[in-house]
Amino acid sequence: MPKIPKWVFVLIAILHLSAARVDMMDIDATQYAEMSREMAASGSYLQLYDRGIDYLDKPPMLFWVSSLSMKVFGVNNFGYKLPSVLFALLAIYSVYRLARLLYNDNTARMAALILGTCQGMFLMTNDVRTDTILMSCVITSLWMIKEAEIQRKWYWVLGGTAAIAAGMMTKGPIALLVPMFCFGSDWVLKRKWKQIFSPYHLVDAALIAIFLIPMSIGLYQQFDMHPEKTVNGLQNVSGLRFFYWSQSFGRITGESPWDNGAPFEFLFVGMFWAFLPWMFLFVPALVMRLVEVVKQKFKLQPQQEFITTGGFVLAYLALGSSKYQLPHYIFVVFPLAAIMVAKLIADFADGKYAGLFKVMKPFQWVASVLIMIASLLTLVIVFPVGITGILVWMLAFSVWLFVAMHKRIQAKMFWVSATAIMLANIFITHHFYYNLLKYQLGSTVGRYMKTHKIATDTLALHQLDHPLNALHFYADRLITLDTVIQQGGYVLASESGIEGIKQQQLPHDILLEGDYFKVTELTPDFLNARTRHKATEKYYFIRMK
Repeated sequence: MPKIPKWVFVLIAILHLSAARVDMMDIDATQYAEMSREMAASGSYLQLYDRGIDYLDKPPMLFWVSSLSMKVFGVNNFGYKLPSVLFALLAIYSVYRLARLLYNDNTARMAALILGTCQGMFLMTNDVRTDTILMSCVITSLWMIKEAEIQRKWYWVLGGTAAIAAGMMTKGPIALLVPMFCFGSDWVLKRKWKQIFSPYHLVDAALIAIFLIPMSIGLYQQFDMHPEKTVNGLQNVSGLRFFYWSQSFGRITGESPWDNGAPFEFLFVGMFWAFLPWMFLFVPALVMRLVEVVKQKFKLQPQQEFITTGGFVLAYLALGSSKYQLPHYIFVVFPLAAIMVAKLIADFADGKYAGLFKVMKPFQWVASVLIMIASLLTLVIVFPVGITGILVWMLAFSVWLFVAMHKRIQAKMFWVSATAIMLANIFITHHFYYNLLKYQLGSTVGRYMKTHKIATDTLALHQLDHPLNALHFYADRLITLDTVIQQGGYVLASESGIEGIKQQQLPHDILLEGDYFKVTELTPDFLNARTRHKATEKYYFIRMK
């Protein structure tokens, strides 16, 4: 199989960077964006606040980099999203570097392209949370630790430990556990006892601890020094204990109150959409690697690697054991899955596993066609466009058809999958997400307030119960939400609310009105433009006279 040209990765980078034009989604992404804005405005980088209230949930890394970005690029989508998108691109590069160490340059390029084109990656650069940076830090640490294993140079050691610390300052101890799972399983199966018990690990641990000092100081100052504070309904809360134990391990032991009853297979089932179009190849790749190690009686040869498989399996056992799970928790090991799939495709290209290739090829072709059809449905059913939009899709489909029918293209199964997901996400990002976020109430009203320079820090909600995390960020200031309607004040009312104001004959001016919907909870009625009115509700942004 010929090398994947560099310009393909340039296209991937452009596609992910272009997602910065799309608004953030309630609740998490807009909450984190607002916290980053508050941090940039206050200059308080060691303590975290959410709308002025002490915050103890996520570590500070995302807020640090996003607030600094906003200092440069302003309070807007680009300012918040840019650091996370750059970390996503770093993850793609780190996958390439690690896979090149484990296999060869061709396989490494495929692995990088697979990670860059899986649906979860496109979601991460649209709905920006902590997972993008976490994933990037983890795979970067794996690449640098592998480099240090081959040749222990000081810069690889510093880079690997700094990446682990950055990951821990993004989402907790999972950033340390995944590298331990990866290399621990690989070393055990290769009987590399000297690696496992190397005294160098004490130096590594010390470096990680040093890098964690700023965050630990902030946690201690904000919470441990103030046992009188009420945090999440509790007093005498230790920020250090919460971060290093309760937040992660407490969800397994039951100490944490977070419990959504997600079954053990929850995250794996979620991968069938999040790791599209590569999930159908990942399943046999995973099974084959596990069968291989069993046949070899759990002993690997020096040229074999178990970093990817062992890391994925052990990380999944840890994540799947948690009593609280969300689909994006598994994204941290997507780079490992990408390398495993790339290795399987490379084996197919070398003529190996011919029977399996014949079985898997139809899956990839059907998935690619369905992905292109799904993007078309967003143009004709969800958010209908005119003939120009349809012509653009037909042009995109022609590109996919060219790839599918071109006789000289090798590893066609790989290319039709990659082309389909890239083309489809042009429409998903810039048409579906872009239009979907117009129905998000907080961002719409907040942007209106900022654009029209409405000088108020208080907004009354009248018979309206809806997430408004986005309001503060897009208004570029903290808005106090109240229920008291005051003369000369501003009110955000539902349809029943505005009727009540009219019945009371309270004089007012309607400044903005429209439809709103909870965009993270899509329903069939909303996804059909003809029935959308059944799913949406009316809002009115008014000024009392």
